[in-house]
Amino acid sequence: MLKFLFGSKNDRYLKKLNPIIAQINELEPKMEALADEDFSRIIAEWKEQVQSGSKTLDDLLPECFALVREAGKRVFDPPMRHFDVQLIGGYVLHQGKIAEMKTGEGKTLVATLPVVLNALSGKGVHVITVNDYLASRDAEWMNQLYSFLGLSLGVIVHGISDKERQEAYRADITYGTNNEFGFDYLRDNMKFYKEQLVQRPLNFAIVDEVDSILIDEARTPLIISGPGEKSSGLYRRVDSIIPSLVKSTPIDPEDKDAVPDGDFVLDEKTKSATLTDAGVEKVEKMLEVDNLFDPQHISLQHHVLQALKAHHCFQKDVEYIVKDNQVVLVDEFTGRLMPGRRLSDGLHQAIEAKENVKVEAENQTLASITFQNYFRMYDKLAGMTGTADTESVEFNQIYNLEVIVIPTHREMIRKDHPDAIYKTQEQKYIAIAEDIADCYHRGQPTLVGTVSIEKSELLSHLLKKHKVPHNVLNAKQHEREAEIVAEAGHKKKVTIATNMAGRGTDIKLGEGVRELGGLHIIGTERHESRRIDNQLRGRSGRQGDPGSSRFYLALDDDLMRLFGSDRLQGIMNKLGLEDGMAIENKMVSNAIEKSQTRVEAHHFEIRKQLLEYDDVMNQQREVIYTLRRELMEAGDVEDVARSYASDLLEETLAPALTMKDADDETVESVRARLEEVFNFERFDAWHEEKLPTMEMAEGWVDDIFAYLRTSTGDHYQEILRYFLLDSLDRNWKEHLLNMDHLRDGIGLRGYGQKDPKQEYKREGFELFSELVYTIKENAMRAFSHLRIEAEVKDEEFQHEQSDELEYTDHESEKDKKPQTVKRAAPKVSRNAPCPCGSGKKYKKCCGA
Repeated sequence: MLKFLFGSKNDRYLKKLNPIIAQINELEPKMEALADEDFSRIIAEWKEQVQSGSKTLDDLLPECFALVREAGKRVFDPPMRHFDVQLIGGYVLHQGKIAEMKTGEGKTLVATLPVVLNALSGKGVHVITVNDYLASRDAEWMNQLYSFLGLSLGVIVHGISDKERQEAYRADITYGTNNEFGFDYLRDNMKFYKEQLVQRPLNFAIVDEVDSILIDEARTPLIISGPGEKSSGLYRRVDSIIPSLVKSTPIDPEDKDAVPDGDFVLDEKTKSATLTDAGVEKVEKMLEVDNLFDPQHISLQHHVLQALKAHHCFQKDVEYIVKDNQVVLVDEFTGRLMPGRRLSDGLHQAIEAKENVKVEAENQTLASITFQNYFRMYDKLAGMTGTADTESVEFNQIYNLEVIVIPTHREMIRKDHPDAIYKTQEQKYIAIAEDIADCYHRGQPTLVGTVSIEKSELLSHLLKKHKVPHNVLNAKQHEREAEIVAEAGHKKKVTIATNMAGRGTDIKLGEGVRELGGLHIIGTERHESRRIDNQLRGRSGRQGDPGSSRFYLALDDDLMRLFGSDRLQGIMNKLGLEDGMAIENKMVSNAIEKSQTRVEAHHFEIRKQLLEYDDVMNQQREVIYTLRRELMEAGDVEDVARSYASDLLEETLAPALTMKDADDETVESVRARLEEVFNFERFDAWHEEKLPTMEMAEGWVDDIFAYLRTSTGDHYQEILRYFLLDSLDRNWKEHLLNMDHLRDGIGLRGYGQKDPKQEYKREGFELFSELVYTIKENAMRAFSHLRIEAEVKDEEFQHEQSDELEYTDHESEKDKKPQTVKRAAPKVSRNAPCPCGSGKKYKKCCGA
């Protein structure tokens, strides 16, 4: 009733914008009177005003939007004038919200309004898309407008050099993909010199296809890794026994006494497998081990479970393909190939063993971040998509982003037919092929959406039988994507596509197609997310064009089988579904939508959990990366190095000095620690076999730094910086591995009546405290043991480029460490006989 009387929250928000839109429209005659050369001059003046603080972006919004609209009319052919609804979209984006705009409503043009306005700050604006093709296409297209206004543009795509990246980020506006922006952030935090950094502070980002990037990809962290342990024959050995293991038949969860009848239980919903008691016995026998759960076999047990997942949860041509003798993952949401991406935790290696291709070495994480935490670092974030409203709660809770549904410029007249439901997939595909053939013979173009490569090739086979010419667009043919999509709206065109379906590319109707009913969309099954279904439907009916859509379902579809309730089966039985017959029933469609809602809620919980765990790592990452940046940018790092030394003395020496009667064992232990870290044996007074005073130790530390300063001259600061950063990087890498191990086993704490998340936070903090101490200790050890025996050359302290680390060997930096410590003979232990032949201990003779 309240909504009826006062309108929805969305309606009320849009109503508030009417005066601003009216103000922009009133400025149109003024902008039309400008000469072409006035545009860049005005932008330059506004830049100066904003950067000096005399004007805010909001002050300039009406004039700026009116100026950009006029520029669009002048530079594009044909002229492109922003509609009022596009002005609304631009305002919503500037406010740091998500604008939901239907397909064909001109999102690319809408973005130019807030992009130009926010570029006036001089802090940079990032426009983020899902692939290199769209980033390059949109940048090239819109640069006509930006260059006319005197603004610079950069594009970040895979494969460009660091110098090109620096130039692109220093431009007023930067286009690129989410992966490139995220990896550049991680790579910047692996570099040794501030001159090598490419990114500026993260100011304002507009994310195109925001649902795809912030929700679909949120479960996959960005990881830069280097080779860890060498791959062994263990993967193949374990893989060889998997075919002998029998899957248990599903049991009723209500039946507490039910016992699985096979060797393992598979949970397809969570993509996990567990061995039964019988399975454990069989595995122990085949792998010839006494107890699979013995701590020494924990790795073996893990390999078995990963191999079960590889065989039973990951299907070839669905989750991955084998290309050029390599396992290449397929994005479940877009259908695109993801070369270079690998599953973690040995799962990718298990799939390689299953497919009998080369098993690559396991990787160790060097740096990682989730998209959730990367994008939350921007001062202001906005997004555009055709389908966001169904995920508005998640956008709000995770990113603090409000979704505003923008009205369409022209009314949508696409006809969405009810779902047609069949008993089996076989009957369903026969009906789909007949529907496509009917459209083809009438000349109406058809776009068919499938959920996997396997299904798209099955349908292609059926259409060949019907002698219907068609294009198949899936991960195997992605190179021709733009060309295939561009032709999909022409007469008699049939296009079969996985979920990639050319997002970001409009399907324009060919001549005479409107009269035939426009583009017909066929969905071959419902996706787990309603949003993906809506995206498929949204390919048709753009800008008031006619169109139609229908989804074909079967009771044995994955969604129906895994998440469809018993109630749905009951409804179907009552309706009396016969072989070959379809049922179109609103009650059934509603039940399916409820199933999708349950799946969406399940995935939301997974993403929320991922974020809660990653927030622990994120706080640690921020501390380390902030410290790293300070070390890189500081002119004088000696204060940091000295503070490390003071902290170590406070923790090592001070407690022993406060003890009234420290026994010999304590004294010896503290001395050994000080000798190891500070190398105090080089000072004569050390050999009195007692603990030094704090003043004495601090004096020795002063001497260590004085020696380094005089020995290295102009290179002093760079040498200190090198060892501080080197210690931080090496120990951070080990810490990431420790946190991975902690995360893997933390779920078991639930069995001990402990909250795994709280335990992860507590133990994660303990590990982080150890990390901070170890960073200080390793750096001090390097300073105190360093001996300069020759002139230090600049190139000796060149740290390897972090882009070499991205996909290669992080350990190679050991080969490039400065060769500054040289010995003519092996180091003599303090308690060993002196090499001079006196018969005394070294510490009492030449080592004194």
